Amino acid sequence: MANIVKSSDGYAVNWAGVLDNVNPWHFGEHVVATVIGRDAAGTEVVRMDQSLDAVPPGGSLAFTGQVNAAQKPAKVTIEYRPAQWRPAARIASAFKEFPVSRVQTLRQKDHSYLITGYVGNPYQLSASSLVVNVLLRDKAGKLLGGGSTFVDDVKAGSPPRFILTVGGLPAGSEAAKTEVTARTWGSTGRPFEDLALGGAVPVHTVKPTSEPFAVDRGGQALAEHQQ
Repeated sequence: MANIVKSSDGYAVNWAGVLDNVNPWHFGEHVVATVIGRDAAGTEVVRMDQSLDAVPPGGSLAFTGQVNAAQKPAKVTIEYRPAQWRPAARIASAFKEFPVSRVQTLRQKDHSYLITGYVGNPYQLSASSLVVNVLLRDKAGKLLGGGSTFVDDVKAGSPPRFILTVGGLPAGSEAAKTEVTARTWGSTGRPFEDLALGGAVPVHTVKPTSEPFAVDRGGQALAEHQQ
């Protein structure tokens, strides 16, 4: 998806997309998206290579970007260079999503959108830096645009707040749904892998209050079955 908006020095070309990794055992690394804009005659008026972050096994990658063009493109396409595949050190379920909470989307007077929220960390190790991606869709689910920002030093139990403004949407469009994702950044999956290898925070952190069984019922049932 790409939008073209008139700017003070030409035209701003904004794009947003989602890249899926259907491979459950490998990271997709060193992926590059090439954004090409052509005029009505087919002549290339703008080109930009965007290095994308690594895509985790069985996961997806939302990405956005912007480039200025002196002439208005009539058509914008996005091409991808093949990923380099590297086996992951853990199974896909070990790479947990970074939880996003308390998201608010507020439309501004200039028709841009202000998005705020909090990013959590499900791992025992702190994440030095995470990139937050926001995608806006209309009522029909059509992708309108998006943006990204960063949060630093994300510790388990202490979610930092993010603030992001998304503009350059198609004229007359109205966002009805906000999708927010957070992930480690960089062309390789090493930062994500290091967090997963450090272990996730236990789901149950409260000790049980009931008294322990006097006899291990599992062992007793097994003994009766063997007689």
